[in-house]
Amino acid sequence: MSLLTKLRCITIDVTGTLIAYKGELGDYYCMAAKSVGLPCPDYKRVHEGFKLAYTEMAKKHPCFGFAEKIPNVVWWKTCVRDSFVRAGYDYDEETFEKIFRRIYGTFGSSAPYTVFPDSQPFLRWLRGTGMTVGVVSNAEYRYQDVILPALGLQQGSEWDFGVFSGLEGVEKPDPRIYQIALERAGNIAPGEALHIGDSIRKDYYPAKSVGMQALLLDRFKIPEAETWRKSGATVLPDLAAVKDWLSSEHLKC
Repeated sequence: MSLLTKLRCITIDVTGTLIAYKGELGDYYCMAAKSVGLPCPDYKRVHEGFKLAYTEMAKKHPCFGFAEKIPNVVWWKTCVRDSFVRAGYDYDEETFEKIFRRIYGTFGSSAPYTVFPDSQPFLRWLRGTGMTVGVVSNAEYRYQDVILPALGLQQGSEWDFGVFSGLEGVEKPDPRIYQIALERAGNIAPGEALHIGDSIRKDYYPAKSVGMQALLLDRFKIPEAETWRKSGATVLPDLAAVKDWLSSEHLKC
């Protein structure tokens, strides 16, 4: 008997699992600067500045400011401004406002993302078997309302429910985000659910900790994947392989 017949729900991570970023962060910051007649900021400095700024914002105001009810645009404006400042670019208010509007609009659209070719077929196949499919992501509301639909990953055709940290106030690796997913799926037993993701810390361990089954994708052949396998995790290269694995006869993940 295949594992598929024993499951009632499959949840799946979004970024790195279903979709990926196109190009570099600097590409989009460069386009925004050029739109107001300024030269491109240095890619490396902007990238490093953003990493530091985002990490600090996520620590001070987690889940995109959910608990403090910080408007999404304000959270991102603070983060982007700090990214530029850390990179050595302190624009005047009017200039920054124009640059920020361009960046915020771009990352609220499908432009910076690409869908892996196996994502839509896999999700549709799952739902065609009668499986309940959920997406679980550390992301803000625009992923649910704008970005995923614009990429052709629609609620109702590719997935049934979403659990997004910016809308729930809980983020991975907090196991509670997976408990919310189980509730959304109809309060199913954890053992009847499988989570698929690309991070052992954010996806695999917390899902397993609430009793779900879990597996990891290694789309980019990263060195850490061998450590994942040695720890006992099931690691597969893509969703086509997951489909075959779910349909074959084996014991557990």
